[in-house]
Order: sequence, then C-alpha cells, then structure tokens
Amino acid sequence: MNDNNEYDQYCLRICADSTAQELQPVAQVVHALLGIPVTIRSRNHKGIRMERGVVLETEYTGPVLEEALQTNTVIRKVPSEGTYKGKAVVVVPIRGHVGDAIAAIGVVDLVAAMDILYMFREYPGVIEEVEEARSRMK
Repeated sequence: MNDNNEYDQYCLRICADSTAQELQPVAQVVHALLGIPVTIRSRNHKGIRMERGVVLETEYTGPVLEEALQTNTVIRKVPSEGTYKGKAVVVVPIRGHVGDAIAAIGVVDLVAAMDILYMFREYPGVIEEVEEARSRMK
C-alpha cells in the first residue's frame, strides 16, 4: 500500500456536524449490502436518500429520521407523511461516545413487509377475523 496515496489515507468519521457528502459512503455501503432504500442524516445537517443505486437527494430529512434523532431510540413504524408515507421503515440512531444521537440511518423495513405478506398468504381469513372483532367491539 502506498502511504502517499490520498485514498489509502481516507478515514470515515461520523459526528453531529457530518455533511451529506461525508455520510454518502455509509449510505452506499448499507445500500449495496441490503439493496433497499437507505436514508441517513446527521443531527446538524440534512443527508442522503438513496434508492436503486442512485443518490436521489443530498438535502434529505424525514419525519422518522427526525424522531430517532430526538428520542435517541430505534423506531419501527409506518410514517403518515414524507417520502416513505405508508411504507414500513426502521430508523436507528448513530450514537456518539457519550450515547447521544449524532446521526440517524434508516431503511425500508423488509421484515415487517414480509411478515405481513406471510400472514395474508398463510391466513387468508385474517381480514374477516379482524373485521368481525372490530364489529363486536362496537
């Protein structure tokens, strides 16, 4: 390895002030590994939205990324607004040395989507059962 080559010297560092450009390699790695939409932002700067191998936005934020940063917790939900409205997502905080949320990264939650598909395939009467239960509760 040539120590004079700037690419050999590259160091990936994530902090509360990381820019979209600095976070892009993380988004690319996660996207390449999973092949699903990825979003990432730092606490103080908007970030990246990546789908189908392409960075679609470099000033991205979303409601679940914001919530994960504020609450410093892993969030699995179906957002009611934003780019991924109606799609199950999971967002995790990236924590600094003292445990505070310095960034957040999220993906479309395939596990939740697969569980729903499995349930409907294996239990085709589930909708009727749910509707029956709701009507009995009224």
